[in-house]
Amino acid sequence: MTITPPALSVFETLESEVRSYCRGWPAVFDRAQGARLTDEDGHTYLDFFAGAGSLNYGHNNPVLKRALLDYIERDGITHGLDMATTAKRAFLESFQNVVLRPRDLPYKVMFPGPTGTNAVEAALKLARKVKGRESIVSFTNAFHGMSLGSLAVTGNAFKRAGAGIPLVHGTPMPFDNYLDGRVPDFLWFERLLEDQGSGLNKPAAVIVETVQGEGGINVARPEWLRALRELCDRQDMLLIVDDIQMGCGRTGAFFSFEEAGITPDIVTLSKSISGYGLPMSLCLFMPELDVWGPGEHNGTFRGNNPAFVTATAALDTYWADGQMEKQTIARGEQVEQALLAICDENSAYGAHFRGRGLVWGMEFTDKARASAVCARAFELGLLVETSGPRSEVVKLLPPLTVTPDELDEGLRTLARAVRETA
Repeated sequence: MTITPPALSVFETLESEVRSYCRGWPAVFDRAQGARLTDEDGHTYLDFFAGAGSLNYGHNNPVLKRALLDYIERDGITHGLDMATTAKRAFLESFQNVVLRPRDLPYKVMFPGPTGTNAVEAALKLARKVKGRESIVSFTNAFHGMSLGSLAVTGNAFKRAGAGIPLVHGTPMPFDNYLDGRVPDFLWFERLLEDQGSGLNKPAAVIVETVQGEGGINVARPEWLRALRELCDRQDMLLIVDDIQMGCGRTGAFFSFEEAGITPDIVTLSKSISGYGLPMSLCLFMPELDVWGPGEHNGTFRGNNPAFVTATAALDTYWADGQMEKQTIARGEQVEQALLAICDENSAYGAHFRGRGLVWGMEFTDKARASAVCARAFELGLLVETSGPRSEVVKLLPPLTVTPDELDEGLRTLARAVRETA
């Protein structure tokens, strides 16, 4: 595919230098459907990024779009603060009946604001309020958002530096296999907790991702997550699972922690909870933790009713019968087999991969090669991005609704991109 980069335009002259994705994908996009985007020049791209995981059901999903258009056409409420609306009621009823009750999860639901970092800030604030302590433990290579509280529990040095002030009350601990299995799980963490001379303030909570997406597709073992749950119970700490990118079916089950058989005290959701790319986030927590006073944590855009409409349609369409989980696992096996072949072909370059469900990462001995692969993939009509602290991992995040043929096409393109950057 021959792509002519857009000429110097309003993007370069007016928009801030902070923009990032557009630098790796120099095109002006115009339309999108399912797993494909089309730019203004008519070039079509297969999307294996899916809005950083916010488009699990693809672009302009027809079922969700119809529900949204019908709601707008009848002058349904758009902005509702935290007022009761028919759209919010329908979402809460579906979420309870389709997600919570079948999993025997008694969570209360909080709408903290429109983005993932809003949900994380609410979770941290609630944990501190409940426990009366300030410290939060996070993990190496974690990413939880760009606001100050979320950055304090994020590992990436570049993103942390952007805060411009000290990021306090957060303590990092080694994520699963960070020490290459040479140290028993949580040996250091628990030793610090039990030693009165360690200097570690008693934490209110531990926050963890079951798969670190931005951190490099680092997958926590189920037994590691179970041991973490047990440690939190022993040490009177709340367990927060950040399921913003890995929830809503990305790893197979609706919640990524289901495989481990654990029940977190607090869960954060965003990205694909609306199903349509509309801003929406949730903070879920055990009923006994609901110690908020009315209005103690609020926000103007908690009541994004169009997002409630598409979220309800997504739950009722894709999660009521249990088929989405089976389909995602099957698609994941298709990706795994293709990555195995790519890494075998590139074993001399130290190629290896890891992942779960429909989130996968591939890495090479030469850390810079991931960026080259993504750039070549774009030229070939495939959108993939990098992740990891040094952008050293090629990250695959296709829509859950991607067809086997589309998946095969994208994986063939990826294999070609790897081959042509060797």
